[in-house]
Amino acid sequence: MIVVDANLLIYAYDSDSSHHKKSRAWVEKIFSDVEPVGLPWQTVCAFLRVITNRKLPGSRLTVELAAEIVEEWLAQPNVRILAPGDEHWSVLKRMMVEGRASGPLVSDAELVALTVEYGGVLYTADRDFARFPGLRWKNPLE
Repeated sequence: MIVVDANLLIYAYDSDSSHHKKSRAWVEKIFSDVEPVGLPWQTVCAFLRVITNRKLPGSRLTVELAAEIVEEWLAQPNVRILAPGDEHWSVLKRMMVEGRASGPLVSDAELVALTVEYGGVLYTADRDFARFPGLRWKNPLE
């Protein structure tokens, strides 16, 4: 399963981003393919929070358009929302401790825990994820 970090989605819809073209092509491919794609709620909400925030640099979208985009993703037959399971806390705690994740990195540890729980591969452009032992991750922009 492909688990998607918000940065790739943001780049794909921010036409001012230097990563826009490559991210957009990758996002369009995974959402139209047959391989399962997992979207954690935190990824969806981070995308919405950033892509609609007019105070941030880059191309921003209206709330209506951003919500429509999310609905299109969720309508794809290979996409599912990832929610924490029964083992989430134990995996999250282990990732925080072993990955020395504190402060803002706790959000990264949570994304890692979901990825591990679902046996997925995290796709991200953020190298901070290298700190988490046992995480399978890839940067599709490299």
